[in-house]
Amino acid sequence: MIPPISLNHDRFERVCYDRPEYPIYIRRGLLSLYPDYRAPDHWHDDIELILILQGQMEYNVNGQITLLKKGEGIFVNSGQMHFGFSGDHCECDFLCILFHPILLCSIPPFENDFVHPLIQNKSLPYLILRPGISWQAQILSLIQQIYTERDLPGGSMRAFGSFARIWALLWENAPDGPSDENRQSQNLAIIKKMVEFIQENYTQKISLPEIAAAGAVGQSKCCKLFDRYFSQSPNIYLNRYRLEKSIELLKSTDLSVTEIALATGFSNGSYYAETFRKWLGKSPTAFRKQISEKKPIPGNK
Repeated sequence: MIPPISLNHDRFERVCYDRPEYPIYIRRGLLSLYPDYRAPDHWHDDIELILILQGQMEYNVNGQITLLKKGEGIFVNSGQMHFGFSGDHCECDFLCILFHPILLCSIPPFENDFVHPLIQNKSLPYLILRPGISWQAQILSLIQQIYTERDLPGGSMRAFGSFARIWALLWENAPDGPSDENRQSQNLAIIKKMVEFIQENYTQKISLPEIAAAGAVGQSKCCKLFDRYFSQSPNIYLNRYRLEKSIELLKSTDLSVTEIALATGFSNGSYYAETFRKWLGKSPTAFRKQISEKKPIPGNK
């Protein structure tokens, strides 16, 4: 299953590769393993490939939300803000594969002719993969093959070969027309700055004007960007992040619930407990007891 995700202040994921010497990550996961059936919003330099095995998942890339159904998938280009979720708390069984594009940069011509043009293609932040389109069906099949062969003696080499074939299919079919990606890139940089401000200051009292100022935008645009990229207000985003940090303390320390509440920026223990229950359906005390009894608990990617 998918292990806990490790994020920097700007939501950059420090990917835990399957083997440190090979920048490849291959996992099967369930959406229910994430709190509130919602993976953390994040970005990374790696290419992300998702295949839906059972159920369905809503997927947000740079604020654009699409529904992925069984048999479908998605390609997410390097550097894009993204996360999967289910607003209705529906289960989804899926494969998640990450490859760092450096794998394809063995010689400068490959890097210049095939890797950079695709990574820097402003018209291709992501691509929904449909089984009814021949070349996309090939990519979906290769995603499944990568997962199936992951434990073979030559699994890493097989994965590299499949990734090269996927890249060739994407390169051959990538759009090259003009788009409004310049504005989108600016907005992405702004939202990353505001998120970084929240993560660096979540233990303190933070106001909406302060969050907006971190991105050098007005409060109205601040709220619009959070709604677009994360489908929630800045204040809800802040509380969710505080809850994520509180879970880490519940798991790893003996601090009281009130101490954890104050350490993660909540005004008091009662409000923290109320917010925690709304988010996870149980009190912090019950959650900690579940951990101590070593029962399965929800976890982040």
